[in-house]
Amino acid sequence: MKFFVNFLSAFRIAAAFAIIPTLMFGLYWTTFILYVLAALSDWFDGFLARKYNVCSKLGGVMDHIGDKLLVVNTFIMLVVMMPVWFIVVPIIIMIARELYISGLREFLGTQKIEMPVQKGRFSMAKIKTTLQMITIAAFLLLFAIGAMLTPEMDSRTIMWLINILPHIGIWGTWLSLLASVWSATQYTITFSQKIKQIKK
Repeated sequence: MKFFVNFLSAFRIAAAFAIIPTLMFGLYWTTFILYVLAALSDWFDGFLARKYNVCSKLGGVMDHIGDKLLVVNTFIMLVVMMPVWFIVVPIIIMIARELYISGLREFLGTQKIEMPVQKGRFSMAKIKTTLQMITIAAFLLLFAIGAMLTPEMDSRTIMWLINILPHIGIWGTWLSLLASVWSATQYTITFSQKIKQIKK
């Protein structure tokens, strides 16, 4: 089971890089399906690791890397494909947030101190990740549907999706930004508490 859990994390890392060429070559349905599978693997590997008690440091590192690469790589591609300020600005801030938190973790690591992951089913870090996953999925589905549209196509469901998905994507982007900043603030408070331990 440990092998399978680590395989899911490795799959997410591979998917994060595979999404770049599939978007570049206009394989939007492939990108969407690959992304959804990778996003679902994030939930499954954590669930299985806890259920079967096969958590490990390697698995934790792979899981963390896979999550960050999947979100950051796809966000960068979305910025390239949609260079408008209300998409670019929040995404840049969210990527900067990831680098900032990683920097805090790295510094504490040099002091042999761990930065604990925010726990709880409704922790702000998990809310942030969930919002980002939904936001990215909405944009990728919009690209996929848009690529197959023809002048003769007349489907109320497809037209409804074409109208609603941009709103989900845009609102999701800004809600993700809010959750990211909130989560970063919580991590900063935790970091300041850890720093006090070093001084003592």
